Amino acid sequence: MTGADAIVKCLENEGVEYVFGYPGVAICPFYNSILDSSIKTILIRTEQNAAHAASGLTRVSGKPGVCAVTSGPGATNVITGIATAFADSIPLICITGQVNSSLLGSDVFQEADITGAVESFVKYSYLVRDANDIPRIFKEAFHLANTGRKGPVLIDVPIDIQDAEVKKFVYLESVSMRTYKPTVKGNMVQIKKVVAELSRAKRPVICAGGGILSSDGEKELLAFAEKHEIPVVSTMMGIGVMPTRHPLYYGMVGNNGKPYANRAMNESDLLLMVGARVADRAVNQPDLITNNKVLVHMDVDPAEIGKNVGPSIPLVGDAKHIFEDLLLQEFTCEHKEWIDTLNGYRQTMAPKRNPDPAYVDPAAFITLLSEKMEDEGIYVADVGQNQIWSCGYHIVKKGRFLTTGGMGTMGYSIPAAMGAKLAQPDKQVVAVCGDGSFQMSMMELATMRQHHVPVKIVVLKNNYLGMVRQFQHYNYADKYSVVDLSGSPDLEKLSSAYDMKYLRLENMEKAAEKIDEFLRDDESVLLECIIDPMDLV
Repeated sequence: MTGADAIVKCLENEGVEYVFGYPGVAICPFYNSILDSSIKTILIRTEQNAAHAASGLTRVSGKPGVCAVTSGPGATNVITGIATAFADSIPLICITGQVNSSLLGSDVFQEADITGAVESFVKYSYLVRDANDIPRIFKEAFHLANTGRKGPVLIDVPIDIQDAEVKKFVYLESVSMRTYKPTVKGNMVQIKKVVAELSRAKRPVICAGGGILSSDGEKELLAFAEKHEIPVVSTMMGIGVMPTRHPLYYGMVGNNGKPYANRAMNESDLLLMVGARVADRAVNQPDLITNNKVLVHMDVDPAEIGKNVGPSIPLVGDAKHIFEDLLLQEFTCEHKEWIDTLNGYRQTMAPKRNPDPAYVDPAAFITLLSEKMEDEGIYVADVGQNQIWSCGYHIVKKGRFLTTGGMGTMGYSIPAAMGAKLAQPDKQVVAVCGDGSFQMSMMELATMRQHHVPVKIVVLKNNYLGMVRQFQHYNYADKYSVVDLSGSPDLEKLSSAYDMKYLRLENMEKAAEKIDEFLRDDESVLLECIIDPMDLV
């Protein structure tokens, strides 16, 4: 058995079904060995998207996705995808080929210090020096990636190590690392403090972040909120923790959130912040969530608690486990008047739009699209104005809403949707992007075609980098700089080039009919929607 054979064997032991990547000489031994495996390889068209596709697979399957690229530019290209996963706490295993270990530090062809380059974007990184260490390293890597605060782990493997003989392959059932012992169960003393405060609270609110979804704790959160009738708001990464139209869910908070969700959080007397970093996009004025209220900050990563705002009660642990324990605690929580107040806010503070009827109204379109999608459909939003419209107007029923909130990486939606579709081929998967973000990953239409991945794509076209244009509108008195997307491709011809069905919608008049056609069959379709270039989120 060679080192490359051992890597493949490790992936088989971890139940890996797909590897997304792009080969080069330094990773060729691995890609040669994987030919003898049942693991399927997906040739992505640019390395960044290998990590995005692995992320999409991870987020709907719960298993760490795997990508594998070559040394030098292959490794450096994948960094943006790794950083995106790190910011969103998504577990990935990123394998990079490396030059011969005897040449490390010599600045030879396609050498890059990738373990050093990704240091601030991974939970841990390995440079393999001995092929016999491969089983231990991969077992540790999967454990690190998918426990505690989840995230990407990078394994850099020189080509000579891939070719070297492995004397004995032993893949352990479990792993115990002396220096890595993440806290899962919440401290019962702290939990009882939370219960005591909840029993006194008149205006409690739960703010749910992506940590709820990472811990698979949506059912426990829902059960707890319903049992005690506690209102719930979410961060962008927390969208989907409850159905959008659940009577206790009041929407996304933050600069682009629902006004009544922000008001609920600001006016609460007890705020239970769960699996959220309390970063600027969700809370741009930290004083508002500490003044005149009890702040409980629950997170599996102790480094996040108190980093941006000091909590009254810190609670370290996995959200699913903590809510299981909270559900066992008996207490009463009287706040019917608070619920009535919030329902009044929801009716009177709903955002109002005045769209131009000559164009597609993206807000109305996204709501209609999500209503027509299957209940368990997967909606993947890109970055830009399309993301904010998606966050505000997509209706989550029993499915998933995926986007990148931490890094805000344009071009995320198409490769992530591909990964999601491969993980759950029976589910309807729709990627929604702008014409700017579409052009950052449109090369993956070839991947969809080659590997028969029927993702449906919506392009909201306004011929601008809309979010930046909007910022320049407000801050630079309509002096637009480098945001005009003139020269973009004809999407009908582009669709034809990839044997992909094409639809076009110019206004809302026939929107329902077009959406029905778009969703009708399980095939790849590109729907181009013409939106007002001057529309604002």
